[in-house]
Amino acid sequence: MAKMPFILISPSIEKHGVEFHDVSISLSVRYESAILAAGGIPIIAPATTDRAILAESVRRTDGVLLTGGDDINPELYAGLYPKKPVEKILKTVAQTPDDGARDVRELVLIGEIFRQRKPVLAICRGHQMLNVAFGGRLIVDIRQQMPDALNHQQSDKPLKLVHEVTLTPGSLLSKICKTRVLGVNSTHHQAVLQPAEPFMAVARTRDGIVEAMELKPEAAAQLPFLLSVQFHPERLVHQHTRYRAIFQKFVAACAKNVKSKK
Repeated sequence: MAKMPFILISPSIEKHGVEFHDVSISLSVRYESAILAAGGIPIIAPATTDRAILAESVRRTDGVLLTGGDDINPELYAGLYPKKPVEKILKTVAQTPDDGARDVRELVLIGEIFRQRKPVLAICRGHQMLNVAFGGRLIVDIRQQMPDALNHQQSDKPLKLVHEVTLTPGSLLSKICKTRVLGVNSTHHQAVLQPAEPFMAVARTRDGIVEAMELKPEAAAQLPFLLSVQFHPERLVHQHTRYRAIFQKFVAACAKNVKSKK
């Protein structure tokens, strides 16, 4: 029997957990279920900012999944704007209740992913963090900064396809999903403003929001697999094979790391 790859998953942070109401790690079981169904073994990343421990965590696993959650600290990207977003917009930001530790942890993880050349799948917040890690900016609040945009914050319909995205022909995502137009769920109020180097947008909504990124062709050799999506495919795997295929391709790329260790 082939060895199953270990997938390191960066969890969210909750202000109050079940036991003693301590600050706790949090992870929807849908992420784990999607990885397990695709043939991987999910491993939760430790809640630390210690670079050595995080680097070793990446080394011992075969790929990394960056998940959704609270907003990224705007100080990491808002200062890049020609004109800083007004206080009214910044008030919409809801950061993790750990004094920014998750932001630091995931920036370190992303650095290690590229240094160690591990496959990565980034979802929602993970998609945005990947862009921020490379010096990119975010739309702080879609409704205020793009008043004519679609309603992207439909958190009451996390299992529903609420709008469509157009995929770039020939992109990894279009090949995986075998379609040019993909229905997605939508539970975010922020978004990637423009992909940072070395990324390119491979899916957008009709209002221009970046719904997926991949490495540019000239940078593709940096990693064995990179796909970054704004929507939540782990919540749609029960609906159609194309959403399951996203995890299957990711886990298959991670499985190649297992073989190379032999």
